[in-house]
Amino acid sequence: MYFAALLARTEDGWHASEPDLDNVETLADLSDLARAAGDEEETVLVFIEQEDAWFGVIRVDGEEDPRIYVSDAAAAARSSYGEILLTDEVLGRDPEDLDELVDLDGTEDGETDDDEDAVAGPSEDHVPTGPLGETDLLADLGMSTKELLALSGDGALTGEALGEIAEALGCADVLEAVR
Repeated sequence: MYFAALLARTEDGWHASEPDLDNVETLADLSDLARAAGDEEETVLVFIEQEDAWFGVIRVDGEEDPRIYVSDAAAAARSSYGEILLTDEVLGRDPEDLDELVDLDGTEDGETDDDEDAVAGPSEDHVPTGPLGETDLLADLGMSTKELLALSGDGALTGEALGEIAEALGCADVLEAVR
């Protein structure tokens, strides 16, 4: 089971809403949803959590590229919403390196389209266990890198991580309102 929330930081404080993720298939879709929740230059955070398995924070500042943090990349890779967040950039992959391995038909050299071992998305073999992404994306809002990483450590994820993040940012009450 997933929980998701949009938190928009306005001059009047934080405003939270529960997003409809039914039509979200890509990071661009998620970023557009976040931008629609705030005004032009406002900071909007997207919180996504899968029951005690992993959480992700996506930060969208106006038209800038989204910044992403995932508490456990390997756990997120096994999740449909997690796969959206695990972009080549977050995983540290160079898309041009991947292009050299794949023929124009989308298969690797010597591989056929019918090959059962073909991988559609990130596989556990290529995704590290543990936190991944921009660990400082909340530092200017009140949560240090050290505090964020402490919520992601082995056994630390208790289902309260997003609440603790919201508490540090001063928006726990508005997050609870959408929970």
